[in-house]
Amino acid sequence: MNSNFNLDEYIMHHVLNSHEWVLPFISPIPLPGILTTHALMILFACTIILMLFLVFYRKNERVPTGLTNCLEALVVFIRDDIAIPNLGEKDGLQFTPMLCTIFFFILTLNLMGIIPLFSTATSNINVTFSLAFLIFVLLVFGTLLRNGFKGIWHALIPSSLPTWLIPFFLIIEIASICVRSVALMIRLFANMIAGHMVILSFLGLVIILGWIALPAVLLAVFIYCLEVFIALLQAYIFILLSAVFIGQMYHPDH
Repeated sequence: MNSNFNLDEYIMHHVLNSHEWVLPFISPIPLPGILTTHALMILFACTIILMLFLVFYRKNERVPTGLTNCLEALVVFIRDDIAIPNLGEKDGLQFTPMLCTIFFFILTLNLMGIIPLFSTATSNINVTFSLAFLIFVLLVFGTLLRNGFKGIWHALIPSSLPTWLIPFFLIIEIASICVRSVALMIRLFANMIAGHMVILSFLGLVIILGWIALPAVLLAVFIYCLEVFIALLQAYIFILLSAVFIGQMYHPDH
């Protein structure tokens, strides 16, 4: 039992962004300049994704196997089950590369956070804000460039709406666009940071209470295994909701 152990400080030290890369069993490595732990994780994630598709992906295989087959299956699933059903065939094919990029980016960051050598950049609200802001730009300015002021007006205001209701409905619809983007940001951030905080809380109990809290390790292992599923699920939910929201703005008639 360790009465001097500060559980709050222990959890925050492992969850929050910092200028030190904390590695197991060795002293933290200071990071130079403006580089932070989560920024480093983003660089690692981009490198991993580039390696997957430029080095390990075998484009010329007539019958894809192994990693190539797995990557192609995910891309085809995003195209046929997310992009095209929500955006239509033309827009779905155009948006598939973007949705695939976001999916693999979020998934890689999420999975990296499960490995003790790394930290979870998607538990940083600045990262999830940047991703959600991209979708917000597509919702507003994408619709404006695509359909003009008339198109965005039609996307916000139904044609059969009585005139006296238009100001109220306009306020609600503008707010809903902001809420959609905020929901994307908060959902990803909250789910990723919550899982890690629960795991660290269980492990911290062992340090505070000693051997009597050893069953908490089993709970931590269970949550850890669940985190693998959540990492995939949150990446899927983010691009699914993004495709739905963009489709609603680009094709209000449907």
